Amino acid sequence: MLVGYMRVSSESDRQSTDLQRDALLAAGVDARHLFEDRASGAKDDRTGLAKVLEFVHPGDVLVVWKLDRLGRSLSHLLEIVNTLKSKQVAFRSLTEGMDTTTASGELLFHVFGALAQYERALIQERVVAGLSAARRRGRIGGRPQAITGEKLDAIIAALNGGMSKAAVCRNFGVKRTTLIETLARIGWTGSSGTSSP
Repeated sequence: MLVGYMRVSSESDRQSTDLQRDALLAAGVDARHLFEDRASGAKDDRTGLAKVLEFVHPGDVLVVWKLDRLGRSLSHLLEIVNTLKSKQVAFRSLTEGMDTTTASGELLFHVFGALAQYERALIQERVVAGLSAARRRGRIGGRPQAITGEKLDAIIAALNGGMSKAAVCRNFGVKRTTLIETLARIGWTGSSGTSSP
């Protein structure tokens, strides 16, 4: 059975699914098996998409007018198509001519998968290189320290003097998680193994 999915990016009346509907009906999708969203592709909570993914059964083909109607990015599109594949549901995009029921469509899908994996690897490589470059320049990633300077010195002195962490939090007006993170960052291990801030 052919099942259609349509999406427009806006709730406004100016955007219509008519073009997509006509193309899907012409491709053989039954009007009773059309699902629709009026939401940005970036939204995770698309009810129409959730409904169509729940509706399809093994042997069905999910048909869209264009690839960008289904996924917000290449990786998101591949995630959805892999979900369909796990349910033994094929996928067809009319505009791009992708059809996973054919050998060439399956090949194209695998090429997309390889490109998405390559894109993720490049992004990860850039992040690691950027962090390394920042470290070489003396910058450490993450949020700036919340407790610094004289306040930190006073807190360390109080802890080394036997004050509990709970008392330090009350007396210095800091959250417990902030205190713990700061102590871990500077390597403080208690008065027996204090490291200098």
